[in-house]
Amino acid sequence: MIGSANLNVMIKAARKAGRSLVKDFREVENLQVSTKGAGDFVSRADIASEQILKDELMGARPTYGWLAEEGGEIAGEDPTRRWIVDPLDGTTNFLHGLPHWAISIALEHKGQIVAGVIYDAAKDEMFFAEKGAGAWMNETRMRVSARHRLIESIFATGVPFAGRVDLPETLQDLARLMPACAGVRRWGSAALDMAYVAAGRYEGFWERRLNAWDLAAGIIIVKEAGGLCQALAPEESIVESGDVICGNEQIFETFAKVIRG
Repeated sequence: MIGSANLNVMIKAARKAGRSLVKDFREVENLQVSTKGAGDFVSRADIASEQILKDELMGARPTYGWLAEEGGEIAGEDPTRRWIVDPLDGTTNFLHGLPHWAISIALEHKGQIVAGVIYDAAKDEMFFAEKGAGAWMNETRMRVSARHRLIESIFATGVPFAGRVDLPETLQDLARLMPACAGVRRWGSAALDMAYVAAGRYEGFWERRLNAWDLAAGIIIVKEAGGLCQALAPEESIVESGDVICGNEQIFETFAKVIRG
C-alpha cells in the first residue's frame, strides 16, 4: 500500500524509534529506571524513543502541534493539526522482558484522527490506517472478525493496578462479561489491544481512564478495519474522555450493553 506523505513519515519514524527500543529491550536488565508514579515507570529507552519520534515527525512537519506522554503538549503554528504520540505503550511489559509493547503515532486534523500507526517492534508488526484508505498490518489488509456470538468471542481490557479508583468498575465489567464470552485477555498495551481488534484477533476491547496517546492511533485503525469505536458514554469524545469501547459491528451492540450495564 502506498500511503500519503504524512503516513510515510509516521511509518519511517516508528521504524527508527523501534530499532532503538529493540536494542534497549535486549539489554532490559541494564536499563536505568526511575519511578514517576504508582505502578507507572519510565526508562531512558522511553525518553530516547520519544526524542527520535519528535525529531522525525516535527522535523518533517515543524508547524504541527505535539502531544506526547513524556514531553507534554506543544502548540503548533498550524492549530488544526497535531501529532499524538506514545513512544512506548506497554512500559511495564518492556521492563519485565515481555515482548508485548508498541509505539503509537496518530495525526489529528481539526479534532479528528485522520491517520494512525501502531508498531510492535519486537514482532515487526506495523499496524496502520489512514482515513478512507483501509487498515493494514505490514502488507496485508486488515478486517475485524466476523464472529457475532458473545460466547465465541474473546475480548481485551486493562485491569487497573496499584490502587486505581476504577478497579471496582472493571471487576464489575468482568463479572458480567466473563460468564458470557470465550475469554478476556489483559496483555498490558491498550494500543496493541486496539490493533488486535482491527486485525480480528479480538472481537472487542474496552478500558477506562486512558490517555489520548494510548488510544488515538487505535481509533482510526479499528474504524478503517470495519469496526466500531465509541467512548463508554457515547456522547463524549474518546480522546478527551479516555474511556473507550470498540469491536466488530456484529458483536458491538451486545458487547457494549454488557459493559455499559
